[in-house]
Amino acid sequence: MKFITFTKKDGTVSAGWINSRNEVVDMNEVSNGMLPDNILAFIENHEQFMEYIEKNKGLIETGNGSYLLEDVTLNAPLPNPKSVRDFYAFEQHVKTARENRGLEMIPEWYEIPVFYFTNHLAVKGPEEEIRRPQNCEWMDYELEIACVIGKEGRNIKAEDAEQHIFGFFIMNDWSARDLQRKEMKVGLGPAKGKDFATSFGPCLVTKDELMPRKAAKGFNLQMTARVNGKELSNGNVKDLYYSFGEMIERASEGTTLYPGEVIGSGTVGTGCILELGTDIHRWLEPGDEVELEIEGLGVLRNKIIQD
Repeated sequence: MKFITFTKKDGTVSAGWINSRNEVVDMNEVSNGMLPDNILAFIENHEQFMEYIEKNKGLIETGNGSYLLEDVTLNAPLPNPKSVRDFYAFEQHVKTARENRGLEMIPEWYEIPVFYFTNHLAVKGPEEEIRRPQNCEWMDYELEIACVIGKEGRNIKAEDAEQHIFGFFIMNDWSARDLQRKEMKVGLGPAKGKDFATSFGPCLVTKDELMPRKAAKGFNLQMTARVNGKELSNGNVKDLYYSFGEMIERASEGTTLYPGEVIGSGTVGTGCILELGTDIHRWLEPGDEVELEIEGLGVLRNKIIQD
């Protein structure tokens, strides 16, 4: 299933999914209140709610709570995640980005999957404008896939992690590279360089839809980024060096993960301007439109404006 959060013409924010006729279904409306009106509440009790959906599938597919896709505005599918951990899991990206800065590969990167926390209160959705920070001249996109935790767990083993995943969506980990570079010289971060926006969307796809495409440590899903219609980035989820299971194992060591937390993959190889180099494309400027596309997950599109 493809879960979404959306705004109706009257300004009401609702949640549901896209049905087989490419219509938007308001799950709270169509179920007469049996299903919640937001995705986070759904994820927190998704086993119970999915059982209800399965038992009432005919009613839900044809009920009165359906809307044409063009009559609603899609928001971030999970606009209020409990946290966002972003990993550094694609080897090509790490090696090339470091080489471009005259740095060798870090041996420790091969020993543990590492992550940082980004601002979970600065989530943006598809078609939403992204403000370039006032003091930023080196703004960048980052092409990533992310999973959403669906089941609480602590000290989760990689081989058991799949049962803790609810689904996946595209993630754009926007970066202010000049702010990031300066702050990381101090030995902390990235922090302020990542503080202003992270985009999710357009939908949260349940893991069962992707399982037939499993390959290597990820999925055989093409990942593409375009700026103003020009393709700049091209990779594949199967190129992950660390699987989502390994990321979840690391994240949950000595810590409880809760439904509604987000785990980002980090940038795929070629998936940002920092890695490509400004001889391939300049840093992003107000007016630029960035499109991230992953097979099976849709297209996440945002336009840059000046703060």
